[in-house]
Amino acid sequence: MVIISYNVNGIRAAINKGFIDWLKSASPDVICLQEIKAVKEQLDLSLFEAAGYKFNYFFSAQKKGYSGVALLCKIKPNHVEYGTGIHSMDFEGRNIRADFDGVSVMSMYLPSGSNIERLEFKFNYMDEIQNYINTLRKAIPNLVVCGDYNICHEAIDIHNPKMKNVSGFLPEEREWIGDFIASGLIDSFRHLNPESQQYSWWSYRANARANNKGWRLDYAMVTEPLQEKIKRAVILSEAKHSDHCPILVEIAD
Repeated sequence: MVIISYNVNGIRAAINKGFIDWLKSASPDVICLQEIKAVKEQLDLSLFEAAGYKFNYFFSAQKKGYSGVALLCKIKPNHVEYGTGIHSMDFEGRNIRADFDGVSVMSMYLPSGSNIERLEFKFNYMDEIQNYINTLRKAIPNLVVCGDYNICHEAIDIHNPKMKNVSGFLPEEREWIGDFIASGLIDSFRHLNPESQQYSWWSYRANARANNKGWRLDYAMVTEPLQEKIKRAVILSEAKHSDHCPILVEIAD
């Protein structure tokens, strides 16, 4: 199964920038989207269906034009779980999961910490999602948690490791993602590319992308029972429909 994760920073804007043609070319089995900033009724679903994704599922934020996650699938899932059942995160539309034979795939959009209030919200979400995933893995051991984590884990994941006082690279955030991995998940990209300094997000300011001054904020975390089945894990930096780029993981049958 080929799985792509992509924070599109507005699915309608991404479509206007050629997202559908790119999707046809990339042709993953499942694509996890974050920050869709739309509800299903605002989208022309025939575009996805024509690209091969007859099965599409959206979990939008209550606030219009904000956040939201989605899954586009070539194969019909056995079950789709909208949200986590935890209201403090679900009202912002940050989690959706599709269960297939042998593997479950989650699209997750972890909050950013743009100010003190949002940083507190982010830390609360981090605590709650860790507990949720710990419990979920008991029932679903083969799990892929894709998405925008809004955290760089190590110095290699950020162009300027001196930025220690900025949300996304705070010591507490880095410690959390380290603990998240240590709890039984594998950063698939880093697992297969231990020395590669590549990024998945660039600011729109100061020609950051052209100068490759980026951050690796997007991850395909794979539970340990799937470790030997990780065939590929790559960052698709040539795709430019967003301030993020897609990431890909391939899991063997």
